[in-house]
Amino acid sequence: MKRRPVIPSFGTADRSGLHSRNRNPLHRAPTWRPNAASRLTFQRNIMSHPAPSVSSFHPLSPALAMGAVRLRVREAARSIAFYTRTVGLALLGHDGGLIRLGAGDRTLIELEVAPDASPRPRGSTGLFHVAILVPDRPSLAVVLRRLIAQQIHIGASDHLVSEALYLDDPDGNGIEIYRDRAAAEWRWQGNTIEMATHPLDMRGVLAELPADATIDTATPAGTRIGHVHLQVGALEPARRFYVEHFGFDVVTDRYPGALFVSAGRYHHHLGLNIWQSRGGNAPPAGSTGLIHYETLLPDQAAVDALADRLRTLGETVEEQEFGFAVADPWGTRAIVKTP
Repeated sequence: MKRRPVIPSFGTADRSGLHSRNRNPLHRAPTWRPNAASRLTFQRNIMSHPAPSVSSFHPLSPALAMGAVRLRVREAARSIAFYTRTVGLALLGHDGGLIRLGAGDRTLIELEVAPDASPRPRGSTGLFHVAILVPDRPSLAVVLRRLIAQQIHIGASDHLVSEALYLDDPDGNGIEIYRDRAAAEWRWQGNTIEMATHPLDMRGVLAELPADATIDTATPAGTRIGHVHLQVGALEPARRFYVEHFGFDVVTDRYPGALFVSAGRYHHHLGLNIWQSRGGNAPPAGSTGLIHYETLLPDQAAVDALADRLRTLGETVEEQEFGFAVADPWGTRAIVKTP
């Protein structure tokens, strides 16, 4: 008898980013109480070298978008099979040992193969999931039909702003595949967006399956990386780096243990959580998992302005062709560049 696929609304592969686990507050750091002499020295330094006001910097461009995500994996053939046959991406090429996968002519996932790489330790910081945004609900139906046919264990959630499927790649990297509802349907309360985690109406999604679709139907052109969700060690340093320094706007901080940020009033370009990584450190060098993700700005002037802002605020900026690299407090690297 053929085994029926297991398709839970919440499961080990559900990386939605809207759970309510780990509600305990962050451990407070010890309070330092300066003596009078140190207070006076500090005040003199501040008066002679005033810190720049964050409000004096230009905001991030509303045209910001996420680019390719580079992952370290252990087996080339296994990973290529997963990303092409299961996710539905096209194999775009091998460049200097780097495997490129995407949709149309756009690279979404880059794979660096390291057969001796150790698995990223549980509790360390890094990738929670990379989210692949398909253009519409029929495209999501194609993916869902393929996952059911292959009996892939998935999570499936309705987040009000989007409908999403969750699974893991062979190396344990979290993958989300989702479609956005129209922005006019999103609900805002001031600068806070309303999101939730409800069971996905999978029957409704499958009802929009195109008549000519098969399980081999490729992910359509127009598919892109919609957001990246990261595991961080603590939320306050994450807020300082990604909001105060990088310049993202907080779109919601209403979920325990998580922070969601974006530019241009998107529902989120980055998710940041401590659900499994509270107090965690960066994984050992060379582990499987996230190497870097790309943040795309519309022109070189915007890239240069952000680099200057980060330098001024004390971040280390590494210049690269067409842009720069910068790491968060746990060493998670973003490549900022033009498209």
